[in-house]
Order: sequence, then structure tokens, then C-alpha cells
Amino acid sequence: MGRILTIANQKGGVGKTTTAVNLAASLAAAERRTLLVDIDPQGNAGSALGVTRDEVEGASLYEVLLEGRPVAEVIRKTELKFLDLVPSSRHLVGAELELAGEERRDHRLKKALDAVAGDYEYLIVDCPPSLGLLTLNGLVAAHGVLIPLQCEYYALEGLADVLRTIDLVREGANPRLAVEGIVLTMHAANNLAAQVTEEVRTHFKKEVFQTVIPRNVRLSESPSHGKPVLLYDVASKGCQSYLALARELVKRAGKVGRAA
Repeated sequence: MGRILTIANQKGGVGKTTTAVNLAASLAAAERRTLLVDIDPQGNAGSALGVTRDEVEGASLYEVLLEGRPVAEVIRKTELKFLDLVPSSRHLVGAELELAGEERRDHRLKKALDAVAGDYEYLIVDCPPSLGLLTLNGLVAAHGVLIPLQCEYYALEGLADVLRTIDLVREGANPRLAVEGIVLTMHAANNLAAQVTEEVRTHFKKEVFQTVIPRNVRLSESPSHGKPVLLYDVASKGCQSYLALARELVKRAGKVGRAA
């Protein structure tokens, strides 16, 4: 059974999709069978891998969640041998309203991913920048949540909201849910970033990854070329940081496995 990790933060612009795409690509580069699941209606994770929403019309996560289509039927290959993609669709914009009256509406993604989890070591779910029903599906499906946190003051307030939501999900629909870790993103060499980093590490010692993702032009450029930064500029600081994050994630998972 693969480990399902949901990338979540209700605040936009914190590097959530950048982290989902480039962490998944880095795990794949380490020959870890990885599935990237795009549950964000914007479809940015797919486009960052060269798959647009127009290309996947009728064969996307929308059909899986709303029509019960097997997720295996909509999985697409990517340029990386060990990385597959479940693409989003523009129709997901209305999915929360369409699912509102359905039973176990928050378990739709879990049911879909459980059917293919045995084929992968990691399943990375990229959520929309909100704490609505789509993100709730991501949290109910997951073993762990990875929280990207931009190194700025307001990000700390948003972190408290995410953690409260995780606690509520753990108390109800998904008791196994754990905080996989907090990833400091968009780090710049200034006093504010240093202060935020120190404060987060002080309050969340074990949860914060040692790897810090810097602000990096190559990371910003790569989605416009339909490539993860690994295939755009492997020598860039952004790419090397995500490769280091993947190594740290795998190492953490190994420690958990030995402890169990």
C-alpha cells in the first residue's frame, strides 16, 4: 500500500502546487513509483507537467469523483518514467456543489485511490487553496499532510487554521491522519524570513523539515515550459532543494517504518 500524502494549505501563493509537482518529480527521479493527483480545479499541477485541462476532457478526476469512473482509467504517463498523473478538470469548479447532497461525499477520493495505492510507493495529492470539500477529500484519503509554509508573517496565522482542520478530520473521518511535516518555502535572505523560520522551528520542532525551499527563478519559470524543475534546470537551487526534500521525506518514512 503506497503512502498517500496530501499537500494542503488554505492560503494561496505559498508554493503548494510547486511543492506537489517537484516533490513528486524528485521522488520519481529516485525511482520511487509516484502518482501525482491534481484535485485543484485550476489544474496547475497537470499543466506544470505539460498536461492541460483541455486535453483531459472526459478523462479526469472529475469523472472519478462524480461519476464513479475507476481512477486507473484516467491515469496519464509523464516524461518521468516513475511518475504518473491523475489530471484535474475545469468541471471540478462545481464539484463541491454537485457532491453536497451525496452520502460519504468526503470519502470519494479515498475510495478511488485505495484501488491503485498498491501500484505506487507515494501518492501525492495537490489540493486547492481552500479548506472546502475537495481539500477535505484529500485529507480523508491521506496518511499524512505536508504543509507548505511561506516564510512571511501572515503564513503563521494560516498555519493555525490548517492544523485545526487536520485535528477535526483526525477526530472524525480519518483517525490515521498525521502531520507529515511543514515545509518552509519561498525563503529569502532577509530578517523577516529568518524570524519566521526561527519561530516555526521553535513551536514545531519535530514537524518542520530541515530542507528549506528558496525563492528561485527557475522554479517559477519551469511550469510555463510544462516541466518540473528537474527537467528544466537540474542544477538550480530550487531543483536541488526539492531533491533534498524528497531524500529527507524518504528517510523520515524509513525511521517510522523501523519504529513500527
